[in-house]
Amino acid sequence: MADNKRMTQTAIVRELAETTGVNNRVAKQFVESLAELAVRETKKNGVFILPGIGRLVRADRKARVGRNPATGEAIKIPAKKVVKFRVAKSVKDAIVPPKKVAAK
Repeated sequence: MADNKRMTQTAIVRELAETTGVNNRVAKQFVESLAELAVRETKKNGVFILPGIGRLVRADRKARVGRNPATGEAIKIPAKKVVKFRVAKSVKDAIVPPKKVAAK
């Protein structure tokens, strides 16, 4: 199997520093500030848009009845808030190209 290494925060900071021509400290501060801004805006407005990438969205889940898979017993699942990330269509199409529909 191929050696699939994920980018670490350090690797992201290093890449940003190289491409923008700033030092690693400034690039790291930028990444941390962006993360803080995303959390703050999503809490406040319910949505944070990362242009060209996607959006963080806070959603409300309604209370519902579920089942315990081990016993089959019905249980109440309370309402709660969740955070979702919606990928921009352009990013999705760049990573996973859409299937071409065959002409009839």
